[in-house]
Amino acid sequence: MSSVSVPPWVTLTIGSHDSFSYWVDEKSPVGPDQATVIKRLARISLVRKIMKKWSVTQNLTFKEQLEGGIRYFDLRVSSKPGEVGKETYFIHGLFGIKVWDGLKEMNSFLEQHPKEVIFLDFNHFYAMDDSHHHFLINRIRSAFESKLCCVQCVEYVTLLYMWEKKHQVLIFYHHPLYQEYPFLWPGNKMPAPWANTTNVHKLLQFLETTLGERSRYGTFHVSQAILTPRVKTIARHLIRGLKNTLVHRNLPMILNWVKAQKPGVMGVNIITSDFVELVDFAATVIALNDLLLEED
Repeated sequence: MSSVSVPPWVTLTIGSHDSFSYWVDEKSPVGPDQATVIKRLARISLVRKIMKKWSVTQNLTFKEQLEGGIRYFDLRVSSKPGEVGKETYFIHGLFGIKVWDGLKEMNSFLEQHPKEVIFLDFNHFYAMDDSHHHFLINRIRSAFESKLCCVQCVEYVTLLYMWEKKHQVLIFYHHPLYQEYPFLWPGNKMPAPWANTTNVHKLLQFLETTLGERSRYGTFHVSQAILTPRVKTIARHLIRGLKNTLVHRNLPMILNWVKAQKPGVMGVNIITSDFVELVDFAATVIALNDLLLEED
């Protein structure tokens, strides 16, 4: 079987968690995704500096992630309360770059690589009414135009199909307004169960369990290979930050779990990670996909 005829819900794709968080603005107000008590504390500049250490989950820009093989992007979006207009920004505790700037950066890569396909998963929205959503959706349409793949049966979406139609982008939009736009895929087509744990053994058990429960047909599936700090985790390791506290020491074990997986109908599909450059996920994924093709 040729790789171009294998649908992407069967093959293994690598993604990044909070893909946009390589840059956050510690000088801006804290985002609306945070609790009131955090917003009050963050009036102190030192608190925002500490928040940055826990908000940043990637080192690489969108362009660098794309060049490194990342094809799934986990996106959280917000307006800036009090700002005039409908501009939207990426957000993870602190505000990131404008969504429009990120979309243009991705489109530039796609222009240079017409056979590459990416998944953009807009899964959290903050401080946005319908007018903000329509503004954002029109930005998405303006950025990618004919590259956008309209919603259809997941099983039909193969690389060959995408190439024939000159499509390169699938947009998953976790908001009811997706129904008004043919190029927005519903969020339930991209389930991403979340372990919400600091324990790597519990995480791996959760990933195994949810893989066993994934739908055989009709959806993609995200395995979030990420550890989530608790309040007490942050309190104990304020200055060290997410990467030095949870990610560095656990990524090798997570990578070993990935190496033991098999893509396929009931296997791993999309795997997301923090700080994707710290281990060679791309080579691992390529090897697993080659194994799938050999078996087919």
